Amino acid sequence: MVSQSHRYVFHGAISPAPLCCMKPKDQFDNLEKHTQWGIDVLEKYIKFVKERTEIELSYAKQLRNLSKKYQPKKNSKEEEEYRYTSTRAFLATLNEMNDYAGQHEVISENMTSLITGELTRYVQELKQERKSHFHDGRKAQQHLETCWKQLEASKRRFERDCKEADRAQQYFEKMDADINVTKADVEKARQQAQLRHQMAEDSKAEYSSTLQKFNSEQHDHYYTHIPNIFQKIQDMEERRIVRIGESMKTFAEVDRQVIPIIGKCLDEITKAAESIDHKNDSQLVIEAFKSGFEPPGDIEFEDFTQPMKRTISESSLSNSRGDGKSEPKFGGKSKGKLWPFIKKNKSPKQQKEPLSHRFNEFMTSKPKIHCFRSLKRGLSLKLGAGPEDFSNLPPEQRRKKLQQKVDELNKDIQKEMDQRDALTKMKDVYIKNPQMGDAASVDHRLAELGQNIEKLRLEVQKFEGWLAEVEGRLPARTEQARRQSGLYEAQNTSTVNSCAQDRESPDGSYTEEQSQETEMKVPATDFDDEFDDEEPLPTIGTCKALYTFEGQNEGTISVAEGEMLYVIEEDKGDGWTRIRRNEDEEGYVPTSYVEVYLDKNAKGAMTYI
Repeated sequence: MVSQSHRYVFHGAISPAPLCCMKPKDQFDNLEKHTQWGIDVLEKYIKFVKERTEIELSYAKQLRNLSKKYQPKKNSKEEEEYRYTSTRAFLATLNEMNDYAGQHEVISENMTSLITGELTRYVQELKQERKSHFHDGRKAQQHLETCWKQLEASKRRFERDCKEADRAQQYFEKMDADINVTKADVEKARQQAQLRHQMAEDSKAEYSSTLQKFNSEQHDHYYTHIPNIFQKIQDMEERRIVRIGESMKTFAEVDRQVIPIIGKCLDEITKAAESIDHKNDSQLVIEAFKSGFEPPGDIEFEDFTQPMKRTISESSLSNSRGDGKSEPKFGGKSKGKLWPFIKKNKSPKQQKEPLSHRFNEFMTSKPKIHCFRSLKRGLSLKLGAGPEDFSNLPPEQRRKKLQQKVDELNKDIQKEMDQRDALTKMKDVYIKNPQMGDAASVDHRLAELGQNIEKLRLEVQKFEGWLAEVEGRLPARTEQARRQSGLYEAQNTSTVNSCAQDRESPDGSYTEEQSQETEMKVPATDFDDEFDDEEPLPTIGTCKALYTFEGQNEGTISVAEGEMLYVIEEDKGDGWTRIRRNEDEEGYVPTSYVEVYLDKNAKGAMTYI
């Protein structure tokens, strides 16, 4: 490279620019190799950054795929697992990892635009500039070489003319000294010598002029043109070095810009981890799996030292009552009731009696609507179809399922009402602007929506009745617990459970067989004994007859308008309510004929078939 004092490097030695020793061609070759090496370094750095951006993109893609892989599937069991704080923290970690991957994409984009793209354009400009500078240097070198050739030609011509003039002068002198030579020959030799001297003088003048011109060109070449070209090449090379340094700073700055956001992602992951509450998760497990059953009572001591009369129907409902043992009731103590995982053996009569014979006995016995309804639910459960009221579940699990069903139905009602409101507005628009549409065209759809809403409301009332029934039979719960459980209390009603026998056998044992068996079985109960010896149901409220009803069918009871009676079993969805006038008179009346006032503190007795 060239300094301001125009000192040049030749063959490894630094010397002041002696004109006769300089070999600028060598320097151009060296500078050309060096500048090409600089461009190669720049291109290598561009390739390095490009590969880094590809790695960042690949890493971000893999992080996103990893986050997506472990995201919970929609409408799957995994969604239920994310109510725990630990799984919610894991979900937050997955979301933050998705944002974390986005920052690596930002790194790739910024490096591509700020480094790779910019340096690629700069390399193209650098190559053009380098080519221009070396072209100017080559051109200046060729011009100097041309001047040197002209000087050499003028010098050789001057030298030749001088030699010719010397020879002509010597020949003239020789001829002038020779007496035998004529005067004409001497004159001719003199004229020839003068001509040669004149030509030598002209060649001398030409050589002198050419020499001065060459010296001037050479001075300009080595002190002006070449230093300027070298200076331009030096500036170009220094700009390249500065540019690659700035790119390296940008390389670091791009990473530094996303560090705060990545730090926030990591902070959120830490925050999610700190939000894990082991006590809360344990409580959720308890709430999810608690059955609502009371622990079993103590097993009574059986004294085998005294004679005891044992019959084959010892385990039947009637004999157990005849022995003075009361049936377990929800809300009371569970004495005599076995724990859920203990199964009680069936009596010999229950094991051997054919299904058809037992069913015929039931159908020919005294009709009782509530028992037939219970039998129907029991049969459907035995066939593998879960009962609509979830009576095959433990009380607490049943309450949660019913509450969930009520919430779903309320959402469906809201959707239908929103559609009805939208169609009503559309109809109003059609009425005001008939050209926009026929108002009568939406009447059919409005009617359908009204029917759907009414059906859904009936369903809600049915499930709310079952829900209130289960809530009334569960152990006492505090108001706070009721609010936490999401109990729907908009209706001021509470009914008795008529489906407990789907989960319990008449002797009080708990069985899991009903939802798994595929063969049709009836509950193991002696129908005649049940119907003849059924204990009176407790009163759960009162009712007032709104209209007169003539109970002409068996199982019904006649009432007069305005009469006050006792309610012993609320409507189970079939439109009939069971009432009692006195200890001997009870039966069913249409629910729409009476106004029921239920006692919230009263706990319904269990109905058995």
